[in-house]
Amino acid sequence: MLDLKFMRENKELIEEMLRNRNSDLTLDEFVKLDEERREILSEVEALKNKRNVESMEIARLKKAKEDASELIKEMGEVSAKIKELDEKLSVVDEKIKYIQMTIPNKYHETTPIGKDEDENVEIRRWGTPRTFDFQPKAHWEIGENLGILDFERGAKLSGSRFVLYRGLGSRLERALINFMLDMHVDEHGYTEHITPFMVNREICEGTGQLPKFEEDMYRTDDDMFLISTSEITMTNIHRKEILDEKELPKYYTAYSPCFRREAGSYGKDVKGIIRLHQFNKVEMVKLATPETSYDELEKMVNNAEDVLQRLGLPYRVISLCTGDIGFSAAKTYDLEVWVPSQNKYREISSCSNCEDFQARRMGLKYRPNGSNKSEFVHTLNGSGLAVGRTLVAIMENYQQEDGSFLIPEALVPYMKGITVVK
Repeated sequence: MLDLKFMRENKELIEEMLRNRNSDLTLDEFVKLDEERREILSEVEALKNKRNVESMEIARLKKAKEDASELIKEMGEVSAKIKELDEKLSVVDEKIKYIQMTIPNKYHETTPIGKDEDENVEIRRWGTPRTFDFQPKAHWEIGENLGILDFERGAKLSGSRFVLYRGLGSRLERALINFMLDMHVDEHGYTEHITPFMVNREICEGTGQLPKFEEDMYRTDDDMFLISTSEITMTNIHRKEILDEKELPKYYTAYSPCFRREAGSYGKDVKGIIRLHQFNKVEMVKLATPETSYDELEKMVNNAEDVLQRLGLPYRVISLCTGDIGFSAAKTYDLEVWVPSQNKYREISSCSNCEDFQARRMGLKYRPNGSNKSEFVHTLNGSGLAVGRTLVAIMENYQQEDGSFLIPEALVPYMKGITVVK
């Protein structure tokens, strides 16, 4: 969340940033509540000063064996008033905190200004989309014909936007997870984790999923939440801790199933496995100092690119504009992989620097070398990659005219020598 002092001193700047993010939020209510808070604090301070002075007078009267009953009665009323104002202050503080928690992050100066995805800026491309000498099929048609994706039975088990993987479809999904984790751990220097898939409310608040996006989360009756990404758990590992600078940067990775209601996405990617309520993802998380976090962001993007290049999948890197960037992010790069059946690039990874936005929410700090004063760390996250979408890209880009598809060379060892799914 944004620093309170920054919000007080930069109302116009923040509201301009909100407009550039296509948000209709303003700081009017915050300014009103902040002024009310100052007035309450001023009144409480005055009453406490009065109580301190009069308490000394009561003590003097008692020592002199004089009547202090009226003054004692008056101080009882003062104490009651202080209690009433403290309760009022608590309510105001909660309202201010809620506003703080619902204001998105300030974006980095290098983030392009734009209204929506049409104004994102392409940075580079890798690979050349394949030219087919036959009409390429969509992944769901390939998967159903081969018997490795079963949408009908997935829906029978759980409803729409769930899928049942079978046979070599399941093996390929598992192979991709292991391949990605091995690359990030053995080649990129990340530490592998298996985190809980269910967390409490404050953990989701820490990374910014709550309170703003609660409708997109699956919640249990006892107020626990199924994670929508392992960014949530890995970023919170050191919540409310103070790390030494020598411990940074930290590189963490994890595989997890991800659960999303996809609220508001009706009609988008209804067919296939591009947009499901449950999907697998390998995530990367970094904790870094403010001085190094943007270098670490570029490295993270390169780590995700390495996976796509090793698989031989054409992609492009784009810088998201202010109207398309995520709630917690200051700067985001998306990697978009080529999907032949749609004749366009589709997102397969999103890598973001959240600066100190999440760290403030979860109380995550570090102590700079040679300093006694702690500062907030910068948190970064990125998909490394979305596993189901990688499967889609492989099925479509490596498909053959007979309905089969080839296994990328890098995955063959993970598939125990299988080179084609047919």
